[in-house]
Amino acid sequence: MKFIKSPLIILFLFLNSTFGQNVIKDIIKPVNLIAGKMDSVLITDMFYSTDYSAKFDTNKYIEVNYNKSSGIIYFKTDKNFSGLTLVDFNLGSKKYSILVRSRVQQKFKFKFKPEKKYNTLTLFGSFNGWNRRNIPMKDDNGDGIFETEITLEPGRYEYKFYGDGEEIVDPNNPDKKSNGFGDFNSLFNVPEQNLGKLFLHTGSQKISGNKSIFTFIYENDKDGNDIKPENVIALLDNQKLDHKYISTNKNVVKFSISTGGRQALNSQFKSKNLLRVAINKNGSATNIQSVNIINGKPAGNDNFEWNDGIIYSLMIDRFSDGNKKINKPIIHDSLFAKANYMGGDFQGIINKINEGYFDSLGINTLWISPVNDNPDQAYKESPAPHRWYSGYHGYWPISSYDVEDQFGTMKKLKELISTAHKHKIKVLLDFVANHVHQDHPIFKQHPDWFGNLILPDGRKNLRLWDEQRLTTWFEPYLPKFNFVGSKQVIDFMTSNAVWWLKQTNADGFRQDAVKHITNEFWRELTKKNKKEIEPDRRISIFQIGETFGSYELINSYVNNGQLSAQFNFNLYDTALPTFLDKKTSFQVLDSELKKSFLVYGENNLMGNIMDSHDKNRFMAFADGDLDISQWSASEVGWNNPPAVDNPANYNKAKLYYAYMNTIPGLPVIYYGSEFGMSGASDPDNRRMMRFGSELSKNERNMLEDVRKIINTRKNHPALRYGDFLTLIADESIYAYIRSDMNERILIALNKNENPRKLKLEVPQFYNIKTAVNLVGNEEVNIANNKLEIELDGIGYKILLLK
Repeated sequence: MKFIKSPLIILFLFLNSTFGQNVIKDIIKPVNLIAGKMDSVLITDMFYSTDYSAKFDTNKYIEVNYNKSSGIIYFKTDKNFSGLTLVDFNLGSKKYSILVRSRVQQKFKFKFKPEKKYNTLTLFGSFNGWNRRNIPMKDDNGDGIFETEITLEPGRYEYKFYGDGEEIVDPNNPDKKSNGFGDFNSLFNVPEQNLGKLFLHTGSQKISGNKSIFTFIYENDKDGNDIKPENVIALLDNQKLDHKYISTNKNVVKFSISTGGRQALNSQFKSKNLLRVAINKNGSATNIQSVNIINGKPAGNDNFEWNDGIIYSLMIDRFSDGNKKINKPIIHDSLFAKANYMGGDFQGIINKINEGYFDSLGINTLWISPVNDNPDQAYKESPAPHRWYSGYHGYWPISSYDVEDQFGTMKKLKELISTAHKHKIKVLLDFVANHVHQDHPIFKQHPDWFGNLILPDGRKNLRLWDEQRLTTWFEPYLPKFNFVGSKQVIDFMTSNAVWWLKQTNADGFRQDAVKHITNEFWRELTKKNKKEIEPDRRISIFQIGETFGSYELINSYVNNGQLSAQFNFNLYDTALPTFLDKKTSFQVLDSELKKSFLVYGENNLMGNIMDSHDKNRFMAFADGDLDISQWSASEVGWNNPPAVDNPANYNKAKLYYAYMNTIPGLPVIYYGSEFGMSGASDPDNRRMMRFGSELSKNERNMLEDVRKIINTRKNHPALRYGDFLTLIADESIYAYIRSDMNERILIALNKNENPRKLKLEVPQFYNIKTAVNLVGNEEVNIANNKLEIELDGIGYKILLLK
């Protein structure tokens, strides 16, 4: 019988061939440029495709050159251009657009008159990743004063001078802070430029016939509120929305987009879309509004996307002992209990999932510590006092395919992930790509895959985190892979990561020691994930990395070709003293937060932390056991472990939780901090988890309040997808609004010990009538868009504006 293709089948085949692999599915991130300076981006970092034969259109503000052989796109803006524009390009039969933002950056001069002669003198600090070499200072006129000029975004920076191996605090700057190593860093604050009220607000979304109408409101108190369609920049995914879909009326802009009605093929929506909108007028650009659209409607609570992630970080050995039969602590005369195995395992995690511990806490993503097999012996740490440790933490792999037998079996790991998925909880595996333990067979089989422990000058290449970033070893017994120019080792380790995803059905990775591994490695791994894993998954593989360094360094790994996100340590470094030091204003934190928006986007996936397995626990600072300048406090943990003495200080942790769960980015809850576990540096910050009756009354109270805070984020999409509008940021009060197309939520924080009464005014066009406290249930009346609220000392309110 002859097979006859029906018109529907022909149409399907046509669509399948037209919208195949060459269609860009990634959302291309905005490119940030400094006016007059050239910058470059690797096209594979912008989006994944099987074809990169892109052809770029001319742009009157930006010179664009694409070198197809190298894959590098070069951008250079006019030296006077400030604002937003779209750079268009063709790929196959489709046209795409890239949002490009150009800024005329402020310049600042640093001066230093040394008391003695230096052969070389440089400036270094948090603005350049503490690189001691790349900002030279010069005395061009011979007056003995060395100078350099750099451009800086608003925010707080730490810095020093560096002369012939000597670190020098700026003698003319009284503003300084302890660096945690027995010395100080000078501080330099760059205030935000006063642009007045310049903001694009979300309005509403409604269905009218076969159209979905999205409304936004423009606010500019300096240049007038009226806008025209040509002032509007809008993308649906990566494609420019024609002006025919846009209408403006004074300061209101509307988009009418086809939903297809009965003829679904006419719909401009896919199952998932991103609408991005900004206003560009007279050299000033607003924030970029992002509306995540699921099945034609603004994202809510019906589907999980990575913006919805609420991550719980746990160390397997320290969480819950579910199978005591497999416990076998290492016996060694110099190995103390704190650094030995304590019995936590896969079964313990499974038990807590089934008991509903994570469900009640509002957690939907677990990051579990490395599962690879580790050695059954203790090893001595290189830094004094040379304490002995076991591999309880999982970061000393001796196998690429076997799990740690003290945790369970591969079958039990698969059960853990399957059980989590039944509870709608994603699981991230902690992958160790940087190194192996010396007992790993691969070190003996392929010694040429590893770098040298001894440097050419005879020094040991140990813990030289910045000086030898891509080659440094953590310990002599932890051989470091040499990924620089080594295709064999890159292929082996990236394939091994994909193998773990296929074997376990995990949802992604927490990636260890990212900055010590080449960008080429992360590009190869992500390419394999997109080719081999993601076609069978509803959502993409999520990878969040660990990098300590400058914004530039951290962001160099965060893109569509490498990692989904990294932990926002720079924001944490500003938030910690803000919440714990009475003298530090919230204005400093607000500036840093806005800086992170500029780098990572207003609605990013960066991980926000309060503490972690590499940080001192928050309560050790809050209760006064540690000073906030104490970066490392291992000996405190060994000799005088912190304990919470003043129950009132739990309120400081709750306040931080209210902040961390209401800002853009993904909150990362470190096990035990939900009830206020204290602890100094490793291993004291890795104490055995406690549950139920093991908690004190004050800890149970804190746990209950933290549950309310986290579940508030989980239940309200504005806290996961919304914009960010600052109302107040002063010495003790931080108030801001998160808005999406579903709702508006006002957050007010008071870090002062005394209660505060606030009078807040919200934009008139919000048309707010009442405000309901989501963690307290009381209602607040509003008159003429003004509301009065009272905050407890070290207190907070999360208000749904109606």
